Amino acid sequence: MRKVYSKIESISGNVITVSAEGVNYNDLAVVTSAHGESLANVIRMKGKSVSLQVFSGGRGVSTGDEVRFLGHPMQVSFSENLLGRIFTGSGVPRDNGPALTDNMIEIGGPSVNPAKRIIPRNMIRTGIPMIDVFNSLVESQKLPIFSVSGEPYNELLARIAMQAEVDMIILGGMGLKYDDYLYFKETLEEGGAMSRTIFFVHTAADPIVECLLVPDMSLAVAEKFALEGKKVLVLLTDMTNFADAMKEIAITMEQVPSNRGYPGDLYSQLASRYEKAVDFEGAGSITILAVTTMPGDDVTHPVPDNTGYITEGQYYLRNGRIEPFGSLSRLKQMVNKDSREDHRALMDGMIKLYAAYKESLEKKSMGFRMSEWDDKLLKYGDLFESQMMDLSVNISLEEALDSGWKILADSFTPEETGLRTELINSFWPKEKILEKESN
Repeated sequence: MRKVYSKIESISGNVITVSAEGVNYNDLAVVTSAHGESLANVIRMKGKSVSLQVFSGGRGVSTGDEVRFLGHPMQVSFSENLLGRIFTGSGVPRDNGPALTDNMIEIGGPSVNPAKRIIPRNMIRTGIPMIDVFNSLVESQKLPIFSVSGEPYNELLARIAMQAEVDMIILGGMGLKYDDYLYFKETLEEGGAMSRTIFFVHTAADPIVECLLVPDMSLAVAEKFALEGKKVLVLLTDMTNFADAMKEIAITMEQVPSNRGYPGDLYSQLASRYEKAVDFEGAGSITILAVTTMPGDDVTHPVPDNTGYITEGQYYLRNGRIEPFGSLSRLKQMVNKDSREDHRALMDGMIKLYAAYKESLEKKSMGFRMSEWDDKLLKYGDLFESQMMDLSVNISLEEALDSGWKILADSFTPEETGLRTELINSFWPKEKILEKESN
């Protein structure tokens, strides 16, 4: 039987403190006040003094209210019944569906033993050329999307959720505006992807502690499905909101702040989530793609700065596009050697020419005289941005590679591309060869 404590020693914002024994860190408790019951989470222990974060907030809680410890951390139900459902950060249904209480599993467990992981070797196709062609997403990879407020990162995640060639999607939203939540919900329902999606969402109006639970909920469920052989893609937005929730609670707890007020264990907290990405030997996999907004577009901000040390590259989303410069999937070399023989060479050649286009664009803006080569580069750059970089483009990897060759052929002669002769002979558009011969 769990003990019930009827004396709260102090109340500071949403944090209450009681004197209790036999309690573990992260254990759940039920706080019963005049306004009803609310869950609380143990966030600090010092001797017999136990501090708890009250989910519904400290308003209305008095020192004479009851606190009943449940003896276990936060748990979430695990079964196929989760598919197509939407839950809050504490696992309560948000979609008016029935509550799920069977087969409960604990969240926030340890990362997988590295000895049990296998080397990443499979591409996850998304239908987005700037990912598939230039920075392939690899199964079991962990990648952030660095962006700023106002960029269409949630729209990008929704497209990936609908198009990614995986078995299931787990979408974790932290600090979402209600409009963004509805956008995800409506887009996935209309696109027919909701049947393979599980959605854990914390909106800006929800209790702050639920924001911290969303990644752990998402990854605990993902791990169970992966062990059953599923290829799971976990999409998280926004990890900066997650870090800000950590900071808010740390301030309430009067912890000594680190860089820009964030807690000193920010790196460890982020790493413990990202390191859940894994490809299980003989089973499925977990791949993590997480948005990290950069306040003031500052990549040295503590959240993106720490994230960069943990993850395997990054995508930069700027001006509504995935930037070819700065974006990097460090594991792409593991998969693009097996996709098509022209993949690597075309990727390198097109980016090299796009860099030259940027230089010509700068020359033009400064009023320099433009050469015939500059004019070709400007034409190429316009085609590249509209047919490859535009996020509305939705084509397969093979179609994207063919489109790349067509863009090159529309802008340059074969000799000007710098690509190998054998590749040009195999992939240069036949109509361009016939057109040249007729002239």
